[in-house]
Amino acid sequence: MAGILALAGLAGTAHAAALSPDQRAEVVQIVRQALKDDPSILRDALAAMSSEDSARKDEAAASAIAAQQTALVSSPADQVVGNPEGSVTVVEFYDPRCPYCRQMLPIMAALVKADPQVRLVFKDIPILGPASVLESRALLAAQRQGGYMRLQDAIMHSSATPTPASLRAEAERLGMNGAQFDRDLADPAIQARLEENLRLAAALHVEGTPAIVVGKRMLPGAVELAELQDAVGAVRAR
Repeated sequence: MAGILALAGLAGTAHAAALSPDQRAEVVQIVRQALKDDPSILRDALAAMSSEDSARKDEAAASAIAAQQTALVSSPADQVVGNPEGSVTVVEFYDPRCPYCRQMLPIMAALVKADPQVRLVFKDIPILGPASVLESRALLAAQRQGGYMRLQDAIMHSSATPTPASLRAEAERLGMNGAQFDRDLADPAIQARLEENLRLAAALHVEGTPAIVVGKRMLPGAVELAELQDAVGAVRAR
């Protein structure tokens, strides 16, 4: 790291007074020799830059989460599992056709089962095309009959391309009223909810699914159960 500081000092000198061609060549030679003698200088510099970039992203995420806190954790329309009065809320933005979201399904179930004080909120954001939109609408239609989690489990374990008819048949198989399901599937209010979720995801700079919010921290992508539990524990420790 001392080498980095020395090079920074040279750069500052060059900025203050223009170097002659010979001086510039000498600086380049010094840099090249330093990197040749100790390649870890470049590695350390890149690591420092990456760490600073990560810290900036974390700070921006925390600020956005704080600004959107009510919409994030307190919408009465959202599907909630676990303890509705839990001490820590975990929010998952997900697409039902996303393979990584499907990978998270048993991990989220394990988190809720292992920790009776976790409140898990699902935010449906269909970003993978028409089939995603249709399945997300179907989940919200099923929610009106108390069947969200049953239908979620069914469609996220299926590789079939959904149709309105196939989703109605699945809803009926799971004990829901097919006619009501069809009406709710076509309700513009359901599409409006999905668009609201997408706007919230954009405000939080969600770049893909799954995206999991724990406290003021954003966990992008699929994560292990232990990492989720550590994030929940960190919220409790504050």
